[in-house]
Amino acid sequence: MCRVLAAYERHLVSERDLTPHTVRAYLGDLRSLLAQAALLGHTGIDTLDVRTLRSWLATQQTLGRARTTMSRRATAVRVFTAWAQRTGRITTDPGALLGSPKAHRTLPPALRVDEARGLLEAAAVHADDGSPMGARDVAILELLYATGIRVGELCGLDVDDVDHERRVVRVFGKGRKERTVPFGVPAERALATWLASGRAALAVPGAGAALFLGARGRRIDQRAVRTLVHARLAEVPGAPDLGPHGLRHTAATHLLEGGADLRTVQELLGHASLATTQIYTHVTTDRLRQAYRQAHPRA
Repeated sequence: MCRVLAAYERHLVSERDLTPHTVRAYLGDLRSLLAQAALLGHTGIDTLDVRTLRSWLATQQTLGRARTTMSRRATAVRVFTAWAQRTGRITTDPGALLGSPKAHRTLPPALRVDEARGLLEAAAVHADDGSPMGARDVAILELLYATGIRVGELCGLDVDDVDHERRVVRVFGKGRKERTVPFGVPAERALATWLASGRAALAVPGAGAALFLGARGRRIDQRAVRTLVHARLAEVPGAPDLGPHGLRHTAATHLLEGGADLRTVQELLGHASLATTQIYTHVTTDRLRQAYRQAHPRA
């Protein structure tokens, strides 16, 4: 089983070009499955059957896993067994008979326009001292809100990925899919300030071409960006405590509220399916309904 997992990891990394986070998640699910299969008497994957797969999912459910987690784990198993059959490691695909729980579509939290403005103003206050970290933080928050890119995409940006003349940034999303996302004048000003003075002050020989740098002068990591977003939002009265993904939700919501169509937002966010983008229509409808209840005397 260990040899099979090692071969599958090479497949996920080399052939499917999945992100390290996705690879870790898939392998973690499969290790859990194979550990339970071993307890049930299986000595290899060639004896796996749908009853064993369902038994493992039932165990996960008793542990209180969320529906979204259960759905992802069922998908991980189906992808694995399909690969195992395709490569001749098993004769039949038990995962093809495996269903998965339908995930609840919850409304993602998002900032109001005034709260988003307050977040950026809070970052600007910290940048008044002229420190390189302050300039970097403003540029990060402006770019996250302006583009709606994922935090991993932001951390992976290089200096040459930004086209200042056209005001667009080249992003490599999930599956290494490339897309071009525009940004506005405030983000351009913040980026120009950061590149003109702040980045040079922080950069060390190992910084490479990274656009954003951490306190030690190397490419910034996702944890530092999350800490930044939480810290600045804590200074905005009444704002919900969101992470970088909350700014992605906020950007999508404000685009739709401003009149953008779903296809445009789908392209900007890098969603493979329009169904993923459609959840934001529920956000805007919910806000409309809330405003109606508050404002209309016969609501």
